[in-house]
Amino acid sequence: MSKSTEKAGSSGRFGTRYGVVVRNRVRDIDKMRTTDHECPRCHRTGVNRVSSGIWQCRACDAKFAAGAYSPVSKKAPVVSSTEEQGE
Repeated sequence: MSKSTEKAGSSGRFGTRYGVVVRNRVRDIDKMRTTDHECPRCHRTGVNRVSSGIWQCRACDAKFAAGAYSPVSKKAPVVSSTEEQGE
């Protein structure tokens, strides 16, 4: 039987190759990429990654560009595309 990948998570597919630091980075990125995120338009949890840098909300069907692995970055948060309100 193969060993459990409880600690390794999604990077368990690499086995003992590539080193522990690289495997831990891949595990953290995969976890961040696949979790549901909050939509900047409707504020519901349900934003999924369509492709690299493209994100789509399941609730309001908003599609927007953001980071490759997360729709919200610590350095540059997503600028919500709201309509300008006139006076």
